[in-house]
Amino acid sequence: MINPYGLLFEEITASILVKVVLSGRPVEDPPRPVGPAGFVIHSAIHAARPDVHGVLHTHTKAGCAVAAQEDGLLPLDQICMEFCGRAGYHGYEGVALNLAEQRRLVTGLADHPAMILRNHGLLTVGETPARAFLRMYCLDTACEIQTAATAAGSELITPHPGICELTARQLAGEDDSSDLQDDKAYGLDWAALFRMVERTAPDYRDGSLGFTHGS
Repeated sequence: MINPYGLLFEEITASILVKVVLSGRPVEDPPRPVGPAGFVIHSAIHAARPDVHGVLHTHTKAGCAVAAQEDGLLPLDQICMEFCGRAGYHGYEGVALNLAEQRRLVTGLADHPAMILRNHGLLTVGETPARAFLRMYCLDTACEIQTAATAAGSELITPHPGICELTARQLAGEDDSSDLQDDKAYGLDWAALFRMVERTAPDYRDGSLGFTHGS
């Protein structure tokens, strides 16, 4: 499922998402085309990672700023530390219109839940679309923290690498050394966000925007 090409995000609803197979061919004739660059990136990951059922890719200001920094994402805050050793990197190769880039995208991501596309933006994956979305929210927030911290101009403090790794394991639910466990946050966060959508945009399912084929 991918958003139709040429629409504002506020115009996209659940029922007008386009279903495509891995070759990029829509299952049904859509009213609008699918962006080829989006297909190149997303289909490569879906094909290589059977554990992934959600892939998000963004071009936010904070994400693009960190993607342009030589050191990448730094462990400056607890939110940033979720991705310590768990974010891949992929060098910029131009607009993603060449199928040969797919292999290198997959190599850069490896088995990580996130990737920073150099000079481009951010990408997250998840076993569900909900998990991919929440990871993206955290990754973009981490980038906002980094851009704010580096803009302050003072020397940055980063925790010991061992503490960063411990925090990453705790946030990923992979740590059994702590006295207490918290493995419910992602589910609770998604449920809360879903309630907000139901309340503030109750027409999010509706695709009746008046589009016709070729419009």
